[in-house]
Order: sequence, then structure tokens, then C-alpha cells
Amino acid sequence: TKQHNERTKMNGQGIDFKPLPYPQTPQSARRWFVRHGINRSQWAAYFGLERTTVEHLLGGRYRGRRGAAHEAAVKLGLKEEPND
Repeated sequence: TKQHNERTKMNGQGIDFKPLPYPQTPQSARRWFVRHGINRSQWAAYFGLERTTVEHLLGGRYRGRRGAAHEAAVKLGLKEEPND
């Protein structure tokens, strides 16, 4: 479908995942994955993120203040990407 093609594009390696649109809450990000039928583990691996870091952010256990958790929070749309 057109909506599917806007969200992802196929390449020789498989699906080309996109970061979630900002702003998101952990709850809205979880709903986004369900609505779009995207596996969170595959999405995390595509961006080189630990699955557990993504799950902790979506579960509210991590806030994404620094390091890999911050990077994952930006990709999940939980935090705005820094402009500097």
C-alpha cells in the first residue's frame, strides 16, 4: 500500500526502518509499533540499539538521559534531536 511504502522502503538488505516522529510518549510509541506492524526487536537491531534499552525506554524504566539510552530515545521520538 502507499502508506506502507511511505513508512518503509525495500532494499537489498530488507526493510529500511525510519525513526519515529517526534514527539512521542512511551505509550504512544508502543502504539505506533503496533499500528504499523513493526517488530521492535528488528527495529532496534536496524539502528544498532540494544533491544532491552528500547524496551526499558518504552516501559518507563529508562529516561534516555545519556549514551545509548539517549540515542534510542531520540530514534523513538521520546526526545528531540539535538541541533548542535
